[in-house]
Amino acid sequence: MLTWIEAVAFGAGGGLIAEAVVTYGRLHAWQQARHTARATEVPLPPLGKFVDPFADSLAAIMRVALGGAAGWLLHTEVTGIYAAVTVGASAPTLLAQIGRATTPAEALRGPREAVLEPLPSVVSEGPSPTCEEAS
Repeated sequence: MLTWIEAVAFGAGGGLIAEAVVTYGRLHAWQQARHTARATEVPLPPLGKFVDPFADSLAAIMRVALGGAAGWLLHTEVTGIYAAVTVGASAPTLLAQIGRATTPAEALRGPREAVLEPLPSVVSEGPSPTCEEAS
């Protein structure tokens, strides 16, 4: 079992890793837009259209803080480094789920209504058209 300090540190590291993945996605979108612009000979898009340094920095700080907080809250449940990093990386979603739960049991298994909802039907109402009918 990790100490609470280790769980906080590795949870914050998980939050930082998750934020790095998000930032990579933005940079990749910018790269793709630049490649498209070069192919069509239009002006290249600036990086500022894809990355907002102030807002993205605040979001990164919050994700790291949430990762550390999740590590601290769950330090008695976390048994290894990888688990603490995973808790930190999934902290915003994990903490939102715990916050919506009304009982401790729901926090662990989710709300009962979500389990009992019927699955949407994937069968169409009528017969599917054959290749000849579709053309």
